[in-house]
Amino acid sequence: MPSYTPPVRDLQFVLQDLLQLQHAKLPGHEDLDPDFTEAILDAAGKLAAEVMAPINVSGDRQGCSLENGIVRTPEGFKAAYDALKEGGWTALDCDTEFGGQGLPVVMGQAVSEMFSSANMAFAMYPGLAHGAYSAIHAHGTEAQKQQYLPQIVSGEWTGTMNLTEPHCGTDLGLLRSRAEPQDDGSYLISGQKIFISAGDHDLSENVIHLVLAKAPGGGEGTKGISLFIVPKFLVNEDGSLGERNAVSVGSLEEKMGIHGNATCVMNYDGAKGWLLGDLHKGMRAMFTMMNEARLGVALQGYACAEAAYQNAVAYAKDRLQGRAATGVQNPEGAADPLIVHPDIRRSLMDQKSFVEGARALVLWCAHLIDRGQNGDAEAEGLVSLLTPVAKGFLTDRGFDAAVQAQQVFGGHGYIEEHGMSQFVRDARIAMIYEGANGVQALDLVARKLPQDGGQHIMAFFERVKTFCKQHADNQMLADDFIAPLKSASKDLQSAAMYFTERGMKNPDDALSGSYDFMHLFGHVALGFMWARMAAAAQSALDAGQGDASFLQTKLTTGRYYMKRQLPITSTHLARIQSGGEPVMALDADLF
Repeated sequence: MPSYTPPVRDLQFVLQDLLQLQHAKLPGHEDLDPDFTEAILDAAGKLAAEVMAPINVSGDRQGCSLENGIVRTPEGFKAAYDALKEGGWTALDCDTEFGGQGLPVVMGQAVSEMFSSANMAFAMYPGLAHGAYSAIHAHGTEAQKQQYLPQIVSGEWTGTMNLTEPHCGTDLGLLRSRAEPQDDGSYLISGQKIFISAGDHDLSENVIHLVLAKAPGGGEGTKGISLFIVPKFLVNEDGSLGERNAVSVGSLEEKMGIHGNATCVMNYDGAKGWLLGDLHKGMRAMFTMMNEARLGVALQGYACAEAAYQNAVAYAKDRLQGRAATGVQNPEGAADPLIVHPDIRRSLMDQKSFVEGARALVLWCAHLIDRGQNGDAEAEGLVSLLTPVAKGFLTDRGFDAAVQAQQVFGGHGYIEEHGMSQFVRDARIAMIYEGANGVQALDLVARKLPQDGGQHIMAFFERVKTFCKQHADNQMLADDFIAPLKSASKDLQSAAMYFTERGMKNPDDALSGSYDFMHLFGHVALGFMWARMAAAAQSALDAGQGDASFLQTKLTTGRYYMKRQLPITSTHLARIQSGGEPVMALDADLF
């Protein structure tokens, strides 16, 4: 049975030493002193480890069921959700006007990491609800906010996002769901949606679906799409629940992983709905949810890897296999533990350096969102650029890390008793949903890179350059962190320049290299995080503050990433500069 220990100390290091939340000069952040944030993380970690993690394996094995139109979640999920709700965790970073606690996004993400590590399938239920909250909060009328948000914030109601249709995934311009306007200002929604995470369940009293559909007069393609609020149960004027709406679950998808989450086929048969945002501008409103969800999925990528890594380390320290090449390490035993072998160390260091760098990147992105919400336009533009990088790169590498953790177990990793296959199966979906990673790469190169004249990528380069200048005189940082970061950043600049020069002339040259560019950017972003963490750790050591062993471990792990992982940027650059010809040369009939 897998175990999970919340990484509170490392989360605290990112929040306090790296991001320095208390000194961020943002509204409410002055209260985020180390004692306060640690108390939140400790409480959330206890819930994750003691309530959510114990039902992760059983939830995977039992899965969800559909009985006479009612979706049942696995045993223990309802009690866990009630504990989540009663603890106020659904309200953590929500608006105080609607019953929220008003904490910044970055604190919500830190807590979400622990919930996702403990039980990814379970954590998706409140995660989807938070996305619905954000969309209604950003685009709803005052009446809609008052009608729906207090109950979503409290956890009494949950929410979903309904985009995908059987014939229509990424290309939403092809969707067929229709919205017919009614005299009372509502619409009747008809159509079928698939792959709807948390589409229905027995955890909350009501489910508020946000549904993309086409209303008359909108034209073809995505320009004609609108977004609608479609509750499972209609809401009376006094806020009580009325009759069941004409929305039902056609079936539950049988999936590779996240079995504890109800992934539904949703049928809308003239269901009553209300326009959210402007008519025919549904994509803009939906992207409020999508961008939040993509950062959340990036988090899932490394959160799943964190849990898998913890179990791989425990196994490597306990399992006796062979003798160390440099001499016996365990003379009292028949063999040495796995962790003495360099190749096992390599695998574990790959995982550790990735997870800790990814954690810093996601929490930095969340901090940029907080800054953007407080009027920092550069931060808002930068996180828009980084979102597809985080989603695509961290989920790709998160899956790789989960596989590496499974590999440490050898044959036992392939046996369900040890639970490692669940981490691999659960991690796999993160590369696909909320925009498959190939689409993230295309979005990055074709839209985000040239956005606003390329000023956001230039802002990223400027931050890296400024950091390097500030620490140029620190010899330890200069040799181990600054030099490799500069080299990797130059590779990224060369790749961006290649796209600028060749992309307009031949789009295939740019698009064929988009996936490599996403990974190149991801490595540079993690290299930047590691350099910043190293500076923070060294500063604390120099000042005689903090746990010296923890800080030295942070520096050692960072050096590993800079020496063993970051040099791959040159390979990605070479692939990008090979252009589109090697990719497009083979005739389709010859595949």
